[in-house]
Amino acid sequence: MSDVTEGPAASSTPATPHPLYADTRYDDDRGDSWVMFAGVMLALVGILNIVYGIAAIDQSTLFTANATYVLTDLKTWGWVLLLVGAVQFLGAFAIWGGSEWGRWIGIGSAGANAIVQMFFIPALPLLSVTLFAVDVLVIYGLITYGGRRRSAA
Repeated sequence: MSDVTEGPAASSTPATPHPLYADTRYDDDRGDSWVMFAGVMLALVGILNIVYGIAAIDQSTLFTANATYVLTDLKTWGWVLLLVGAVQFLGAFAIWGGSEWGRWIGIGSAGANAIVQMFFIPALPLLSVTLFAVDVLVIYGLITYGGRRRSAA
């Protein structure tokens, strides 16, 4: 007969608990990269919207001359883009500061920008769809991980 016992009882170290039953302590660092990404993308998209808003207000040849916009003319959409871009750019600094209101400004302005970009598809289709996708990622990062700094404190 063998003196060696086999199976879980043979181990002298305690078994690792199942992931579903593991200790659910909060990890402060989890999601910080998403929040940083959301802030950086919001700042970049805000700068782009400011530039494109100024170009639209100026009736620049950057935009297609014969594109039909759903609600109004190009100059009005330029002002909308300029306003959304300024809010996004300022919201990025609030997100980096960890404020709750900055998170909600980021979510709201990214949502507004996603809607505005859908109206610009006739003029700049690839850019509009790309910025829409970035806005969706920003919204995901801020909703999922944006409020964790405050709740952990």
